[in-house]
Amino acid sequence: MQSGRIMKRREFLARMGEVAGSLAALGLTGCAAPSGNSRAQPVRPFELDELSVAELRQGLETGRYTSTSLTTAYLRRIAQIDHTGPGLNSVIELNPDALAIARALDDERGGKKVRGPLHGIPVLIKDNIDTGDRMTTTAGSLAMLNSRAPRDSFVAERLRTAGAVILGKTNLSEWANFRGSRSISGWSGRGGQTRNPYCTACSPSGSSSGSGVAVSASLCAVAIGTETNGSIVSPSSYCGIVGLKPTVGLVSRAGIIPIAASQDTAGPMTRKVADAAALLTVLAAADPRDTATTKWEQRRAVDYTRFLDANALRGARVGLVKSQFKMHRRVDPVWDNAVMTLRRSGAEVVESVTLPSRQELSGADYQVMLYEFKDGLNAYFASLGASAPIRSMKELIAFNEKNSDRELRFFGQETLIEAEAKGPLTDTGYTEAKEKCREWSEKLAEIFRDDRLDAIIAPTTGPAHTLDLVNGDRGLGGSSTYAAVSGFPNITVPCGDVFGLPVGLSWFGPAWSESRLLALAFSFEQATRARRAPGFRTTMEYSVA
Repeated sequence: MQSGRIMKRREFLARMGEVAGSLAALGLTGCAAPSGNSRAQPVRPFELDELSVAELRQGLETGRYTSTSLTTAYLRRIAQIDHTGPGLNSVIELNPDALAIARALDDERGGKKVRGPLHGIPVLIKDNIDTGDRMTTTAGSLAMLNSRAPRDSFVAERLRTAGAVILGKTNLSEWANFRGSRSISGWSGRGGQTRNPYCTACSPSGSSSGSGVAVSASLCAVAIGTETNGSIVSPSSYCGIVGLKPTVGLVSRAGIIPIAASQDTAGPMTRKVADAAALLTVLAAADPRDTATTKWEQRRAVDYTRFLDANALRGARVGLVKSQFKMHRRVDPVWDNAVMTLRRSGAEVVESVTLPSRQELSGADYQVMLYEFKDGLNAYFASLGASAPIRSMKELIAFNEKNSDRELRFFGQETLIEAEAKGPLTDTGYTEAKEKCREWSEKLAEIFRDDRLDAIIAPTTGPAHTLDLVNGDRGLGGSSTYAAVSGFPNITVPCGDVFGLPVGLSWFGPAWSESRLLALAFSFEQATRARRAPGFRTTMEYSVA
């Protein structure tokens, strides 16, 4: 394991030669390959630790910071604790132009030009989101090494228009955790294993593992993740941050490596609800390249930060779902405390809510994902043109088999093989499965209407499980399927911990209800202040009476 990690780091440094040179010129020399000592090193105090977008923006406006100083500070932080020190391994690639972009943004600010609400703010994005620059987009796969997108994804375009510095790409569960059974969240053939900042022996969850870890460890101001089913909210819960999975169609998927068009979306991963609102304000827009965004009812720019209200829980009707998400006896007190907070804050908690059983789907959602994965991934490969390193899912499977010592060493590619066996989207197997998912989702929509609910709450997932390279992921389950299959929005907020490992509370609502969910989540966050910065432990420690 160690030798493989060193080789990966050497490759990383070679690719980042220009950034390394810039860091050296600034006196930042913390990018050496890790030594053989696997013990986590103490993490130095960090000036920007836990700062919000609003605080960073104020610092830029007053001159306390420049975009260059912020970018330099985050690059130093990455050098000190991501690939050395605790070895979080969350950043898969740095932007070789990050410092140049930051300096240009400082010049613009000096000339009284401010592009938008993220002007000069460093952001990390998941490595399945295209950038039309010198960075690659690989989904963590060795088959996609050196794959450069011909243009920016819509998400990257929106970030640049708002003035963000795209600092780099984050590691992920390879192919967004849709490759094979017994998968290991946060592992990719290209990026290796990302580790949880609360305990590096624990899983970060996935598939937006690197984005969750990087935000939690203050390696960036905010990050972008993607979700098909749980890939934003689950790592956000494990890593003690806020994660927002928007309504499908609110944020364009153009230029994002797909799994399933019915469920895919990008979304904010942040330390505070207000930052999620600020980031969603930038990302949400109609895009001709993604027809799903034509369903967006508001069709105008929305400042989601204006809905934030510390008293939003007062008078809110919140559906309580507990029996369907029984996880662990140590999670129960955290959940009970969250419900007490809702009541103390003036919310009406409706306890009679019963969601449609996930067994009713009979695997239809998985079948839809298999069909759409093959269709979407082959279309993505075609969009790369002549420069595509591989041209089809069939070629990807063959590559993995040929390179099984590197790609299939821990788990297989059964999911890819299943997807490749599927026919076109006109098959009755697909259309019938899609209809079953639609009918199931309509039952969920009826609950919101009939019970007049502002939101339904449920535990996002349990606390992080320990990493297991033999058996793969073995978490306690989660509640993400409801918002995922229906395409509804879902936001998770820290609500407590178990033995120092964070636990998140999910809030999901009907389509296009992001403004209301953000208000409720913000009110809950202000009432609990449950977010705790990570301690970078190397092992779990228990207090035994």
